[in-house]
Amino acid sequence: MKRKKKNAMVGHSGSTFDSFLKEEGIREEVEAVAVKRVLAWQLAEAMRKTKKTKQVLAKELNTSRSQLDRLLDPQNVAVSLDTIARAAKALGKKVIIRITDAKAS
Repeated sequence: MKRKKKNAMVGHSGSTFDSFLKEEGIREEVEAVAVKRVLAWQLAEAMRKTKKTKQVLAKELNTSRSQLDRLLDPQNVAVSLDTIARAAKALGKKVIIRITDAKAS
């Protein structure tokens, strides 16, 4: 019986996670949720650092607390860029969006 070295790479078989998502037809949805999770986390961190409550931020954005909750919900990808940018500005931040080449599959 052959023993494997601890932490040694084992031969890879099967598809990549990326190709799995593509085959399932959910790649774009998963990527959108991942991006939204990062944005929601960054906004929540900025709120924490500036000590702004949801109520205060909602008032500054001239919106409801429930609308702000949707903005901060990592699963809700149906939020406009304008809303994200206004929230970032109210927290002393700015949004930078970049389009890059898609990786070859």
